[in-house]
Amino acid sequence: MSFLKKIRRYYKTLKLLNSACETLIDIPQIDNLEICYKIFDSNALSLEDSSTLDIGCGDFPKNPFKAQNIYGIDIRENEAKGIKYADLTIEEIPFEDSTFDYITAHDFLEHIPRILYAPNRKFPFVQLMNEIYRTLKPSGIFFSHTPIYPFSAAFRDPTHVNILTEETFPLYFDDKHTLAKMYGFNGVFSIRYQARRGMHLISVLQKPSNFL
Repeated sequence: MSFLKKIRRYYKTLKLLNSACETLIDIPQIDNLEICYKIFDSNALSLEDSSTLDIGCGDFPKNPFKAQNIYGIDIRENEAKGIKYADLTIEEIPFEDSTFDYITAHDFLEHIPRILYAPNRKFPFVQLMNEIYRTLKPSGIFFSHTPIYPFSAAFRDPTHVNILTEETFPLYFDDKHTLAKMYGFNGVFSIRYQARRGMHLISVLQKPSNFL
């Protein structure tokens, strides 16, 4: 069999597997993210002088919720674009407590390890969730867009080290179960919205308004 035929067979098999995976995910499916954005954007929430932080932003911080002040974090700093340097696997978010109305993570959480020994044991994903909670204002919104188990997009990139399911946020970081407390999570989020867009999980978490 030629190499080209092998590639075609591989992608045909992959398509069939992804179709089968769709029946395993018990959350709504959406095709247009604008539906989600409009529910929680700064106009819908009547926010003034709002601020957003896009973590793992690359060259351009995203601003899907139409905040007035836009910042980003990446491993490549660009002050002109409001992008600060931080390696969020091992470092804190370089902003003060209760700074942002929105924090967004587009195709980023899957790159944050669940556990590290350097040399002591750490839980970088849980620590990042603590940092997100810390730097959000009361009632602040965290938006995550990440490939989801069991789709191939969650695994095929060799830098993906954190595989999420539709249960990760509701069970470990919510205001009912908060199982991540056993790993050092010290916040509590309300799960405002979850849906699937193709092979990606869309999650909207909100910090309580009565946070002190």
